[in-house]
Amino acid sequence: MVRLNIRGFEIHKCFVPSEEQVLLVEALRPVLKAAPLFSPTTASGKNMSVRMTSAGSCGWVSDKNGYRYEPRHPKGRAWPPIPGEILQIWSDVTGLEREPDSCLVNYYGEGARMGMHQDRDEADFSWPVLSVSLGDDGLFRIGNTERGGKTESVWLSSGDVVVMGGPARLTYHGLDRIRFGSSRLLPKGGRLNLTLRCVT
Repeated sequence: MVRLNIRGFEIHKCFVPSEEQVLLVEALRPVLKAAPLFSPTTASGKNMSVRMTSAGSCGWVSDKNGYRYEPRHPKGRAWPPIPGEILQIWSDVTGLEREPDSCLVNYYGEGARMGMHQDRDEADFSWPVLSVSLGDDGLFRIGNTERGGKTESVWLSSGDVVVMGGPARLTYHGLDRIRFGSSRLLPKGGRLNLTLRCVT
């Protein structure tokens, strides 16, 4: 396993073996059934190209009322628990006793992307953010703690795990594009990104 450090982002290449990736996808099926993917909008009303849902005690949402965490799915149901297989990755990588409050599940279909942004809707930035890539390769871009300036990019593949913590916790980052069809993990193609966060 190769471990990279780009601007404070710890990138654990191939952290999740292929057979465990299959198990993770299976563990996510009940989550997606209980809390179906939905298409969020920005506060200005622009449609995002990703679809998303969450697991845990709260879930991240975006609509005309802004970016925030809510205790329920937009359809009114409580979010399902975070699967144990995902919590194990958090424990193995971070070594923290505290478990994350939320697991955001983003699905990137063909042509989907995520603009440069900060993860700053949490109450305490001392806890790291951890993300797991599943499915198609994604071109991940890392910026600075302020908008603008030079950026660096790295391709994330299925099974890669990224930790954003310490001075890098509020660094701008985004996903420019995916190589649609580069993985056979998801039957219909695309990329799943699981982002674990301590919210409170």
